[in-house]
Amino acid sequence: MRTPHARSPLFRATALALIAATAFTTAGCAKRGKSDIPYIARDVGTLYTTARQRLDNGDYKVAAALFDEVERQHPYSVWARRAQLMSAFSYYLAHDYTASIQSAQRFLSVHPGNRDAPYAYYLVSLGYYEQISDVTRDQKITQQALDSLGELTRRYPNTKYAADARLKIDLVRDHLAGKEMEIGRFYERRGLWLAADGRFRRVVENYQTTTHAPEALMRLTETSLALGVPDEARKSAAVLGANYPGSQWYERAYKLSQEHPPVAVAAIAPGQPIVPLNSALSIPTKSKEINRDTRAAPVTNGSSTNPGNPNPGQ
Repeated sequence: MRTPHARSPLFRATALALIAATAFTTAGCAKRGKSDIPYIARDVGTLYTTARQRLDNGDYKVAAALFDEVERQHPYSVWARRAQLMSAFSYYLAHDYTASIQSAQRFLSVHPGNRDAPYAYYLVSLGYYEQISDVTRDQKITQQALDSLGELTRRYPNTKYAADARLKIDLVRDHLAGKEMEIGRFYERRGLWLAADGRFRRVVENYQTTTHAPEALMRLTETSLALGVPDEARKSAAVLGANYPGSQWYERAYKLSQEHPPVAVAAIAPGQPIVPLNSALSIPTKSKEINRDTRAAPVTNGSSTNPGNPNPGQ
């Protein structure tokens, strides 16, 4: 999932500031591709300036390889630290998000207290964020994006990167809620009411500020009725009406509640058994057991039916 603000002016301006702060006047050349760059001893100025030129020309893969060469040939120079970060930025622009994350994490492991550490965390977050897939696929990357964005806001809450991260956190949480809804609807279509109820309840409890909360409450009304707990269904409909009174989901939940009104149950007198002795559920006498044993039992093949479950519309 790639969003327009991923290439925000904030992101670009920071990267350009890093380049401007390390400007050199010398120039050099490099071949195409990281694997095509032989190890030729060159001074740090030539390497860094060549990498910067490649970056400016949009040759991001070669630029990243040259920034890596700066670190490889001059690991103890002050430019090696900055080259690590610029390598991560170049890989990001080349859409090689895995390499970008690895470069940024390597920078953080070596220079955790550097002043550019917030930007490195931001690059890691963007690397995961850009790889978010649609809700029909596995959402491991989405969770990693949420974790990295959360870490950025916890460590550096007052930075400009944290402000952008908070906006992305809302989008990521909405995406994760959408995945839960997708699975819940899948279970519901197959009549797996308890499994569906668990998914919808998770959305209401963990993602209540997302756009999926109203539908989740309506689906809980459906599953609760299907499971035979109308009181829970009415509670979900009431919460939906209190928070989203004008939504289509409340109209559907209200209609379901009207179609399944509460049934009054007569009180049981003290001393009276809960199950009457003459009912079909009472324990059979010995004579009944004998008579029942003389009849052939039907073959069920272990199957069962559930005729009492409603089949609400999707």
